[in-house]
Amino acid sequence: MADHEQEQQRREDSAGEPGAADGADEEESSSPFDHPAFLPVLIWGLAIWFGFDGWFNPKIEAVMFNRYGFGVLVLLGIYFTIQSIREVRARNRGSAGDRVD
Repeated sequence: MADHEQEQQRREDSAGEPGAADGADEEESSSPFDHPAFLPVLIWGLAIWFGFDGWFNPKIEAVMFNRYGFGVLVLLGIYFTIQSIREVRARNRGSAGDRVD
């Protein structure tokens, strides 16, 4: 019976500290898709593709679609690039504030 009580106490002690293990798991599980620059790079790549097809590719039939798509993607690229820069700066400010010199 004492072993059962000790096991129960050990489970309760480990369950009381959920934040200690979650931080390590969160750091290990990041992927390239979590990086703030992923979406802006993807959008700028699509904008280049649409721009090439809209203005430099004479064989394509949907020229106006690509030209409008280029404009929309450039606007989205600017917006998400600014958001990405802000996120990186905020993250750097947050990590710099945690350090004690």
